[in-house]
Amino acid sequence: MTVLPTIYALSSGQGRAGIAVVRISGTQAAKVLENLAGAITPPRLASVRKLSSHEGFIIDQAMVLWLPKPHTVTSEDVVEFHLHGSPAILDVLFKEFALIPGVRPAEAGEFTKRAFENGKLDLVEVEGLADVLSANGEAQRRLAMRQFLGEASAVYEKWRSDIIAALALFEASIDFVEEEDVASQARAMAKPAIERLIGELERALVLSAQNTLVRNGLKVVIAGAPNVGKSSLLNALVDRDAAIVSPIAGTTRDIVEAQVNFAGVGITLADTAGMRANVNDEIEKVGIERAKAAALAADILVWVTSPDIVETVGPERRADVIVGNKADLHSIRERNDDVIFVSTKTGLGLNRLRDVLNSLIQARLSGVENAVIVRQRHILAVQETIRLLNESVEETHQQLELVTEDLRKAARALSSITGHVDVEDLLGKIFSEFCIGK
Repeated sequence: MTVLPTIYALSSGQGRAGIAVVRISGTQAAKVLENLAGAITPPRLASVRKLSSHEGFIIDQAMVLWLPKPHTVTSEDVVEFHLHGSPAILDVLFKEFALIPGVRPAEAGEFTKRAFENGKLDLVEVEGLADVLSANGEAQRRLAMRQFLGEASAVYEKWRSDIIAALALFEASIDFVEEEDVASQARAMAKPAIERLIGELERALVLSAQNTLVRNGLKVVIAGAPNVGKSSLLNALVDRDAAIVSPIAGTTRDIVEAQVNFAGVGITLADTAGMRANVNDEIEKVGIERAKAAALAADILVWVTSPDIVETVGPERRADVIVGNKADLHSIRERNDDVIFVSTKTGLGLNRLRDVLNSLIQARLSGVENAVIVRQRHILAVQETIRLLNESVEETHQQLELVTEDLRKAARALSSITGHVDVEDLLGKIFSEFCIGK
């Protein structure tokens, strides 16, 4: 049996801090604890210990946790040191670790990889953990926690169980093929169940586009003619000078992006080159083409106008929000419910614009709290599952062996999402409990 090396890492942030948390996992974790603290501390009880070097000097006074396997994050023996967050202390500590054979620094993601390999997390939960760590908005945090805490995995497992239940019915039909009433009854029970499941999977796929928006963040593109104040609007919305503001037309040549949080979601705001006709400058032409492409690809398109600029071109598609900038220049404020009048100079109307953007984003993300399918590999696996289930329904009047093979493949496709690829364990359980009715 191969013994994996014991790994360690700083689990808290890098740099100087009040507290640093160092985690060790593996067969040598107890040895590390004994070498530094003098003895094993009581399991799962925080203990304050002086940590000593092999030369006998005190490294630090720390809170120590001894977590024996298997009930740990990696299912291995784990030790945690909660000590002062001094880079000098950590440097000495890690040099002491290096003196113990079989102990080495952890690679990126290695603790989580061991948790997966030892059955503590499935693939969806692993991906959820990664998303928890990178979440920069409340909606992203909620979606990531749903994945990490196993709620999405439970849905996938329920779908998988439904497929296997249908498979058990068709297996029964094969075993009792000579008894027409039993076989036909089993087929009649299985087909509606498969069709219901196809409907569930298709509805989940519809929501997947919104889920992807939450994970990746929406892109809000600000477009319009030159000098209408697009860059000023971007700066006002992100509350910093992210884009260069100049009265010279064509200052913005490329797309300038800035990150901001709206409605609990990380948003990319993009300022684009001013769109106008009859441009001779080749660089500006490229900027305008990029602006047009960005406008077409935007999740939300904000078209900016101003009273002192005559537009020669319009938006590439219907704008989601029309902003009338430089409202402070209006001697008579016109009434137009389709336009949000703002002044980046005085701040007029900016709160209303933020409210409108918040409402649009929330509308785009409605139903995301029920998210299950959030990554491209999930989408592809569910699409393949739907294809195989549809084939099984179409073949129910044909050879039952073909139907059962399609259902087995469909169950495996779903299992690939969580990493539980063996369908036979659950199949055996369900089929053993299946009642033929005789």
